[in-house]
Amino acid sequence: MRQVFDVEGMSCNHCAKAVTKALQKLDPQAQVQVDLPAKKVLVESAQARQALAKAIADEGYAVAA
Repeated sequence: MRQVFDVEGMSCNHCAKAVTKALQKLDPQAQVQVDLPAKKVLVESAQARQALAKAIADEGYAVAA
């Protein structure tokens, strides 16, 4: 399932890698695309939206509802 998240606080490639790594730790099969200028994260994963949002938030980034 494709999910799009609005994520505040991402400003560099390190941020993008941290978010990607956190999501792929939750779901190793997840396909993740980070759009830094738009502050969006696109995730293709079978995991629940809440679990994906929590993985991003646990890295210290604010996920818009």
